[in-house]
Amino acid sequence: MRITLQRVSSAICRVDNQVTGEIGTGLLLFVGFSSTDTPDMLPIAALKCLELRIFPDEQGKLNRSLLDIGGNVLAISQFTLYANCSRGRRPDFTQAAPPQLAKQLYDEFVEVLKGKVPNIQTGIFAADMQVSLVNEGPITINLEW
Repeated sequence: MRITLQRVSSAICRVDNQVTGEIGTGLLLFVGFSSTDTPDMLPIAALKCLELRIFPDEQGKLNRSLLDIGGNVLAISQFTLYANCSRGRRPDFTQAAPPQLAKQLYDEFVEVLKGKVPNIQTGIFAADMQVSLVNEGPITINLEW
């Protein structure tokens, strides 16, 4: 499982010019799964994202988590996190989970997040999405399990 996490002041996802998810201050999570990923990884990954102290306190130090500030989450499925570009010029995605498994894991991951944060927004699995964001910091962190 791979997650690219970005601290944002706003993020929005559109599919066919329709908004599917929109947040203010919080985290934009691009989430990808491999064929060896299992559901038992999901709570661990969710808590890691939600408890990372990457939001500023009163002194401007990164001492607060998303849970501390009551922020929002926009979770976007993204198999391209498993792109292998080591050979040639065309990315190889064979390490990515097959669509049926990836959708199941993505849906379960979103449910885990919903149990911890009131405002979870999403894209649409396997859709052609347009994602816009304002990255604060900028803070972008890659996580892998």
